[in-house]
Amino acid sequence: MTSSYSADQIQVLEGLEPVRKRPGMYIGSTGPRGLHHLVYEVVDNSIDEALAGHCSHIEIALNADGSVTVTDDGRGIPTDTHPTTGKSALETVMTVLHAGGKFGGGGYKVSGGLHGVGVSVVNALSEWVEVTVWREKREHIQRYERGIPVGELKAKTYKANRTGTSVAFKPDTQIFTNGIEFDYTTLAGRLRELAYLNATVKIQFADKRLDEPRVENYHYEGGIQEYVTYMNREKQPLHEEVIYIQGERNGVQVEVALQWCIDAYSDNLLGFANNIRTIDGGTHLEGLKAVLTRTMNATARKRNKIKDNEANLGGENVREGLTGVISVKVPDPEFEGQTKTKLGNTEVRGIVDSLVGEVLTEYLEFRPHVADSILEKAIQAFKAAEAARRARELVRRKSVLESSPLPGKLADCSSRDPAESEIFLVEGDSAGGSAKQGRDRQFQAILPLRGKILNIEKTDDAKIYKNTEIQSLITALGLGIKGEEFEPSGLRYHRIIIMTDADVDGSHIRTLLLTFFYRYQRQLADQGYIYIACPPLYKVERGRNHYYCYSDRELDNLIQNEFPANANYTIQRFKGLGEMMPEQLWQTTMNPETRTIKRIEIEDAAEADRIFTVLMGDRVAPRREFIETYGSKLNMTDLDI
Repeated sequence: MTSSYSADQIQVLEGLEPVRKRPGMYIGSTGPRGLHHLVYEVVDNSIDEALAGHCSHIEIALNADGSVTVTDDGRGIPTDTHPTTGKSALETVMTVLHAGGKFGGGGYKVSGGLHGVGVSVVNALSEWVEVTVWREKREHIQRYERGIPVGELKAKTYKANRTGTSVAFKPDTQIFTNGIEFDYTTLAGRLRELAYLNATVKIQFADKRLDEPRVENYHYEGGIQEYVTYMNREKQPLHEEVIYIQGERNGVQVEVALQWCIDAYSDNLLGFANNIRTIDGGTHLEGLKAVLTRTMNATARKRNKIKDNEANLGGENVREGLTGVISVKVPDPEFEGQTKTKLGNTEVRGIVDSLVGEVLTEYLEFRPHVADSILEKAIQAFKAAEAARRARELVRRKSVLESSPLPGKLADCSSRDPAESEIFLVEGDSAGGSAKQGRDRQFQAILPLRGKILNIEKTDDAKIYKNTEIQSLITALGLGIKGEEFEPSGLRYHRIIIMTDADVDGSHIRTLLLTFFYRYQRQLADQGYIYIACPPLYKVERGRNHYYCYSDRELDNLIQNEFPANANYTIQRFKGLGEMMPEQLWQTTMNPETRTIKRIEIEDAAEADRIFTVLMGDRVAPRREFIETYGSKLNMTDLDI
């Protein structure tokens, strides 16, 4: 562990100029996701101090003026003069891209960070930033405006022996043109996740924008074991104790927590590398999946659960009902892709495999009842998979063979380029008819669905593949088989748009479809292929003019602010898409030039998993409790209870 931390450990790679010109290259987007990443970048610096063993408290506050303050009790950013730039190390870190203690200078053993671009990007994209550093019994303050220092670094004596850094910043509305309002829930999800991943850190999160500030504290001494318990709190565990494995090899730290549940038919495995959620997986998850399959099969044969002449359990059988978290800390992480969502270090796979294999084998030997209950569930899953195999093969042939008979009701598009093609999943034949007539046949396909599809949350594979509507969906989209590695190349459309009526039944069908995608092929949601169409609720006619309104608020604003007091007008409420003429449906809901569509994104995987379990699962009590808790905040006429 390196305890010295000074200016000569800050390495300079390149300048800051490109950031304001092309912010999307550095933070992904200038929408809500990019805005929230500014906070994550600053918090990640504090977390890195914690990983180095120098920080135990982090405080994040959303301020009334739209700014955010992140304060830690780490060593404080160095303030002495940097040998290369001639400026203070603080100013160098704040104004030079890729300047920091994480590029081989010995300041950090392990670090995370979104893209490794750090606080300088936050500085470049903020209207103003104020940094306060406490170190060596002095308080150092410097202000920046749109990335440029305002005055020199000011320092004064600070009597208390305090160390740490406080970064306050206000995002720039010139960059974030859609607004700079932070969402409390989004940030809380990530901060809670960080607290689970770093058991030694205490995180306080305060929303001071409210009259009565809201303050939450996240500190989980149980770490990722507590994280698994949190994710499974609405489920029925197969074994009470969360299996926990921890170790370090060749500088790579590995932590794994596992718990199987009785009432779950899919797995929920979350992978993290240096605190970054690896949505697209990587070598750590590959290693974990391989060792789980091998260890459970070896244990099954040792305990005579599988005979010599019988086939091994498949990986998806072993993982059925499993909730797991794997967190690795790698000194020199290699991430694939711009957004660092897949770990590429080849050595990590072997380290995870050998370390987990040894500990898990010993754990199961000492707890045969746990081993037996997991194996019984896996063997049941294996038998169910065999029962579904013929139906699977039918689906496989349909989706893989070039001459595959696509569903008869699918109105396909002319384009064979998935990147430009989109498919609308439409409720019912009448809406399907309007959509087929109104679409642009070049790149828009229509698949009408009859009635409500199967609730996949509480259904085994055999039933899934026998269901006509599900088969149509799988074949039309080119999805392949549940549990197999997701291949985007097989996907026939890169925008899958759910278009249902604006009523209770429409909401229910939309929820069933989202459940299907989340449980059957979750990477469709993780990688942003799924969208929801936003048809108008009202058409307002006044004289020869007509207006479309997409919410009650929009309707009220139109009538109160745009029309004279005694104006005559008529309001038509669209209860279903089938009530719209094809041209209306095109202009309001399907035309890329004029429509609004919402992309489904999963920021908080644990919470998403819990909500699907509560609302769509077998157990009634948690669902009733959820409705009783949140029902008063919803429009009860829109609930399908």
